Amino acid sequence: MVEIKKFKPTSPGRRFMTVPSFEEITSEKPEKSLTKGISKKGGRNNQGRIAVRHQGGGNKRKYRIIDFKRNKEGIPAKVASIEYDPNRSARIALLKYFDGEKRYILCPEKLRVGDIIISGKESDIKEGNTSPLKAIPVGTLIHNIELNPGQGGKLVRSAGTTAQLMAKEGNYAHIKLPSGEVRLINLECRATIGQVSNLTHGILSYGKAGKGRWLGIRPTVRGVAMNPIDHPLGGGEGKTSGGRHPCSPTGVLAKGYRTRKKNKPSDKYIIKRRTKKA
Repeated sequence: MVEIKKFKPTSPGRRFMTVPSFEEITSEKPEKSLTKGISKKGGRNNQGRIAVRHQGGGNKRKYRIIDFKRNKEGIPAKVASIEYDPNRSARIALLKYFDGEKRYILCPEKLRVGDIIISGKESDIKEGNTSPLKAIPVGTLIHNIELNPGQGGKLVRSAGTTAQLMAKEGNYAHIKLPSGEVRLINLECRATIGQVSNLTHGILSYGKAGKGRWLGIRPTVRGVAMNPIDHPLGGGEGKTSGGRHPCSPTGVLAKGYRTRKKNKPSDKYIIKRRTKKA
């Protein structure tokens, strides 16, 4: 596991700040052929209206093109470097295939520079290898799981997450996701062996508001501190508790209100829900 670096309290912002040691990072500059520009949206949609609040600003980034499909079958690849990616919580690994091609993948926790990995149904059950679910033994820890064959990994991609292959039945595998949900996924779908890297991501402390601004996170104002025109909880003489359940500026309930549609087509693939059904 990656160590966490703490600071001496030389200022209020340093007192509780923690950062990863970055000891696993082996290259500071990304592969130029696998990067492209990325424009900032500031949480706005194609009409220019704010669809997601509290986003904007932040440091400039380059997008790293990640191979979520892992469809280069039968050709071994050597791990050239492990790098930081500003666009996701996990680390990424640069692969150099034996035919000369380079690709980025999500870095599993135990993958190291110099390791040889491969994709395909004949690959070994080894950290970083990718296989169809039908070729992976029951009980194996996996990540970067496809929902439809050939679509590319959609599930279990963030730092420290892992899913488990619980069983196989007919044309489907029973996958236990990090949320506790057990879901049916086609056996032809691919998954990568192992746990996603950067396990300490969830326990780090920014230490100061400015670090959030570097990441493009803008301040959050409480609804009860606003005027009635701006928020349903706003207004009132003196300080008030709002007088109703917490909600968004548009009145959508914030706690316990189910937003998932009833009779959704994918309901039949959920064996066990992550929460109890109301």
